[in-house]
Amino acid sequence: MISPRDEAAIAAQLGRPPRGLLGVAHRCPCGLPDVAETAPRLPDGTPFPTLYYLTCPRAVAAIGGLEASGLMREMTERLADDGTLRQRYVAAHQDYLARRDAAAAVAGVPPLPSGTQSAGGMPERVKCLHALAAHELAVEDVNPFGRAALDAIGDWWSAGPCVEEAP
Repeated sequence: MISPRDEAAIAAQLGRPPRGLLGVAHRCPCGLPDVAETAPRLPDGTPFPTLYYLTCPRAVAAIGGLEASGLMREMTERLADDGTLRQRYVAAHQDYLARRDAAAAVAGVPPLPSGTQSAGGMPERVKCLHALAAHELAVEDVNPFGRAALDAIGDWWSAGPCVEEAP
């Protein structure tokens, strides 16, 4: 269940009302949400495969810089060359799918069809570091590329809260 205060903080971070919001999957060290958990279907039934959504604008911007640097291409190349890393990434993909199916049950909506993409290009490529980092924040030590992205951006929260909380 999401509190009105957390929902307002996420809306301020996104600059719009969140869709399909189930709860806060992770909190920034500043105390605000930085990862939202969303239902796998929007209220109108539209499939929404992104279970974990990075909401902190500072983290989003920092990870956007990594994406612009070409890091995803380098990560995908590593994935092709490193069997152990590939196994960990496949396990992250399977974890994501299982958690998304569980979220569907909590939300009272049908799960997404088998074969629906997970997030971030899993398990075959690295496509969206935002999604992978959100997964790693929500479920620590699961997503190797999410961890690498978070390690690369450092302490995005050090300047304090990214938005002002509603009273």
